[in-house]
Amino acid sequence: MVTKQDLLDCHKRITPFIHNTAVLTSRLIDKEFNAQVFFKCENFQRAGAYKMRGATNAILQLSEEQKKSGVVTHSSGNFAQALSLAAQSVGVTAHIVMPNTAPEVKKVGVREYGGKIYECEPTVEARQALADEIGLKTGATFVHPSNDTNVILGQGTAALELLKKQRDLDFIFCPVGGGGLIAGSALVAKYFGDNCSVYGAEPFEADDAYRSLQSGKIEGNETTNTIADGLKTMLGDKNFPIIKELVSGIVRITEDEIISAMRLVWERMKIIIEPSSAVTVAAVLKQSKEQPEVFQNKKIGIIISGGNVDLSNLPF
Repeated sequence: MVTKQDLLDCHKRITPFIHNTAVLTSRLIDKEFNAQVFFKCENFQRAGAYKMRGATNAILQLSEEQKKSGVVTHSSGNFAQALSLAAQSVGVTAHIVMPNTAPEVKKVGVREYGGKIYECEPTVEARQALADEIGLKTGATFVHPSNDTNVILGQGTAALELLKKQRDLDFIFCPVGGGGLIAGSALVAKYFGDNCSVYGAEPFEADDAYRSLQSGKIEGNETTNTIADGLKTMLGDKNFPIIKELVSGIVRITEDEIISAMRLVWERMKIIIEPSSAVTVAAVLKQSKEQPEVFQNKKIGIIISGGNVDLSNLPF
């Protein structure tokens, strides 16, 4: 059972290796959303995404013997870069399995951070099979991008910093891919929030978390045809029980809504966010239009999960 102290200890452990990222606001966006919105900008994090937090915590918890053999993971990009950089920071080898459809900008990042890339077909089964094979050959410890308690704790520290700065949030919104960020954020809201509800956002094209909450069991995706490449993975047996207990709901978003929200933030706030982050902005905007009374004069925290965008392939 994760405790309040576990989260505090995790934050203290990883603080020397991460940025305490900015919390930004926008008067124009507040007016459009009819609420006060606080953006926790993990697009400014090392490696360009919040995943540096969980990756760092997971590596720092390894034994010295495990560190000598390295780590292995599978990721479409952001966790791949994060684990590579976290490993490099403490002198550990990182083996990274990436789908052959991963954005080139994310592959470049992995290489720059010293990660060794192994490409595979873009399926969960292919990713895991190759990661297992590498683990057997090298002795590397497998670190799951989202279904790992140390990773979940690390990812939650973004919400912890947000609540330390803005203690009276009514809501926190997170994107949902593998479930590590929203599970960690929900634990933080439980222990450090004051009646703060946590909601997720995901594309209709990869809505397994929405359907999992409806059915009460982990569901898969029949399609993952979404621009939000970081949200194509499934929930796991370590994060889903937390999500089921502590997350208030999940809002589904169309591809057009993702693109519109991404453009809105680029234009209004002058910061680069990736489509997986725009899903969350789109969810708050959608709810503010459909149920304005819910958000009126409320304080909403949005985790901007990352800013790793292929600038040669923008959707607008």
